[in-house]
Amino acid sequence: MVFVLYKYNLMLAIFGTFVLIYLIFYKYRSANQSEERWRELVENLQLDMDTVSQNTLMDLPFPLLILKSDSDVVWYNSGLREMLPKGRNILNKRISDEFENFDIKKLNGDKKEFLEYKLNDKNYRIYSSCVKNSKGEKLNMLYWVENTEFYELEKKYLDEMPSLAFIQVDNYDEIMKSSNESYKPLINAVIDQKINSWAKENNAFLNKYEQDQYVMFFEFKDLKRIEEKKFDILDVMRETQSGNKLPITLSIGIGISDEKKSFFNLKELSKSALDIALARGGDQAVIRKDGKISYYGGKTQAVEKRTKVKARLKAHGIKELIENSSKVFIMGHSVPDIDALGAALGIYRTAVFLGKEAYIIADGSNPSIDVLYGELKKENYGNILITSDTARKSVGDNSLLVIVDVHRKSLVQDPAMVDKVDKVIIIDHHIRASEFIEDTALTYIEPYASSTCELVTEIIEYVDDRIELTELEATALLAGIHMDTKGFSIKTGARTFEAASFLRKKGADTLKAKELLKDDMSIIMAKAEALKRSEFIRDKIAVTFIDNKTDKINLITAQTADALLNIQGVEASFVIAQGDEGSIISGRSYGKINVQRILEELGGGGHMNVAGAQLPGNNGEEAKKMLEKAIDEYFEEGELK
Repeated sequence: MVFVLYKYNLMLAIFGTFVLIYLIFYKYRSANQSEERWRELVENLQLDMDTVSQNTLMDLPFPLLILKSDSDVVWYNSGLREMLPKGRNILNKRISDEFENFDIKKLNGDKKEFLEYKLNDKNYRIYSSCVKNSKGEKLNMLYWVENTEFYELEKKYLDEMPSLAFIQVDNYDEIMKSSNESYKPLINAVIDQKINSWAKENNAFLNKYEQDQYVMFFEFKDLKRIEEKKFDILDVMRETQSGNKLPITLSIGIGISDEKKSFFNLKELSKSALDIALARGGDQAVIRKDGKISYYGGKTQAVEKRTKVKARLKAHGIKELIENSSKVFIMGHSVPDIDALGAALGIYRTAVFLGKEAYIIADGSNPSIDVLYGELKKENYGNILITSDTARKSVGDNSLLVIVDVHRKSLVQDPAMVDKVDKVIIIDHHIRASEFIEDTALTYIEPYASSTCELVTEIIEYVDDRIELTELEATALLAGIHMDTKGFSIKTGARTFEAASFLRKKGADTLKAKELLKDDMSIIMAKAEALKRSEFIRDKIAVTFIDNKTDKINLITAQTADALLNIQGVEASFVIAQGDEGSIISGRSYGKINVQRILEELGGGGHMNVAGAQLPGNNGEEAKKMLEKAIDEYFEEGELK
């Protein structure tokens, strides 16, 4: 339009030009002023928000602490300051140095992760959140949420959880049989009184449902006190004298579960714990808690059962299982000894008598069985001694595996074989360990027995006394008994001699049995060297170390431990040696000290007089320190009065 005015009216065109320029300037100036006012508004709002955020962080209703990625404290709010002693400053200090046992590694920035921490008698659940500041530095914000009330409520709930214990007098029948008639009512009354007093002392309800069996209900918090006193009722009962000729011993089984379970589930857990205590020889308490098992007591020798009913029932069950199987495979522990191989031969002859194809799994010989193994090869037993690989390939649909002289899967000749067959029988005389082969067709563990060969001899007798053992088989069984009883001197009961008598009738050669146990000169020399280096712990325990890497080290270790017991004043002995994968320990005693309980702390096992342990990755000095610690803990628990 301005251009049109220029053509018709110059003055009006000039005026219109000035008006247009002014309008453009005014528009530009107004736009800039609006942008500046908006920027000021945003900046003021941001400043206000920063102030609000800072005040909010400072006045949060829970403590807040900010760390650099290297765990140094860079800031904390007033809530956390109040948790610290007056005047204490933790800025620029490592949180692990300022807060004891604070494991920052458990907080990885995941909001689902948290750390439980106790400070000043208050409990906190600490959450973590990772952020970056304006410089791009990684910061870790820790939110301390107090949950003391919830923690106390949870603790109260757990403390008041119902617990169940089954109590059984181990040797009730033997005590009554050995006592005069006039004392029997008194003995019964004293047993009841002692157990009732113990229950009352621990705020428990006790009910007697059999002559020798009780059930006890109590709260979990009372179990802590019972454990602290190491189940002193075991000592009280053992020291009770009211006309009884035998010491009174108890077995106690307690089942605990962190999960919400019914009384039926608790009953099953407690019953299984009692079964474990009985299987370990009695005179002890076993607590089974969600897969973890704790043991207390176990001071006395397992009482030999006078009745043979159980042996007959087990023999009948073994006979039925063998008869209903297509093939029978027999194996002992890795590096088998005379007791394991002798027992395997006894089961082999039983299976053959019952018309079954049977094999013994033996991956070669070792110094403990060299003589017997050589004799078996001479007498054409080579075709029944098969390797683990051959056995696994020969397993059929209805095969049976009989495991002798061991019940821990990790220690058997071939652990894979256990999973390969559907039916497994265990025959063992060692005290039941926490690791145990489950889901067996039949388990026969008797800690009172001198040896597995004794148990197998009884099985042979009760399956059918017409079973004809060869001279070598009968001699091997007798040698196994002879070895584990140290020449019928320890852990020997009436049934041990009865088994030996039965084997003698079946043709066992006593002189040849001794021949199977003879040592060569290198073993005798190694034992002599070890005996010279022996030292004493607590004046009654002999300990020595064998510095001799040989394939006979297991045999040397065991025999040296036996030899140390012949020293006057020695009640227990331990021998440490260096094996292929770490240290091995053999323990022996005459019964006053339970070597099985000591070596069980190191992952070993056995029974009260004879036990062993393997410590992979440990040298002799480390093994000795671990052994000394286990011995100290044993005596601190009050195992020896």
